[in-house]
Amino acid sequence: MTALLQDLANFFISFKDGLLYFLPQTGRPDRVAEFLWGHLLITFVTLFFAILISVPMGVLITRVRFLYDPVIKLAGMLYTVPSLAMFGILIPIVGIGFTPAVIALTLYSLLAIIRNTAVGIDGVDPAIIEAARGMGMTARGILLQVELPLALPVIFAGIRIAAVSTISLATIASFFGSDSLGKLIFEGISAGGTRNDKVMAGAIGAALLAILFDQVISRVERALPGSRA
Repeated sequence: MTALLQDLANFFISFKDGLLYFLPQTGRPDRVAEFLWGHLLITFVTLFFAILISVPMGVLITRVRFLYDPVIKLAGMLYTVPSLAMFGILIPIVGIGFTPAVIALTLYSLLAIIRNTAVGIDGVDPAIIEAARGMGMTARGILLQVELPLALPVIFAGIRIAAVSTISLATIASFFGSDSLGKLIFEGISAGGTRNDKVMAGAIGAALLAILFDQVISRVERALPGSRA
C-alpha cells in the first residue's frame, strides 16, 4: 500500500513538472513549440496522402466488387504490422527522419479511411440513387453529387480515427530521427529517470493534440448533411 501511494505521489509530481515544462520561467516552451510543429507537420502530410489514396480506393472497391475483400484485407494486414517493425523495414529503403514517418503512418491510416468510404457509399439509400438516375444524372454525377456528400459523415469518422492514430504513432517516429513530441519523451527516458518532466511534457502534449483533433473532426462530422448526430 505504501509503495502504491509513493508511486501515485511520484506520478503527480512528474505531472506537475511536465506542466511546468510548458512555462517560460520553469521549462522550455520553445522546444515544445518546435516539436509540436514537427508533430503537426507529420500529421497533416500523413492525412493528406492517406485521404488522397484511401477515398478513391474506397470508391473503387464499391464499383469493382471483387477488389473489396483483397483491398480491405491488405490494408488490415498493414495495420497489424508493429510500428517498430514498420519503421525497421522502411529505414533501409528511404532512410531516417520525416520520410519514413510519413510513409509508415500513411500506411497505418489506409484501413480506417478506405473501409469507412466504402461503408458510407454502400449505406446510401438505393431509392435516392434511383431517383437521381430518374432525373437523368450520370454515374459520375451520382457519385459526386449524391453518394459522396451523403457518405461524408462516415468518411470523416474514418479520418478522425486515422488522425488520432497518426498523432499517437508519430511519437514513436521521433525514435527514428523525426521531429515530434516523442523526442521529449525519449530524451526524458534517456536521462535515466532524472527528467520525467520531459517525458510527461511530451505525453501531455501528444494526448492534448489527439483530443483536440478528435473533437474538431467530430464537430465537423456532426455538422455535415446526413449526419445522425
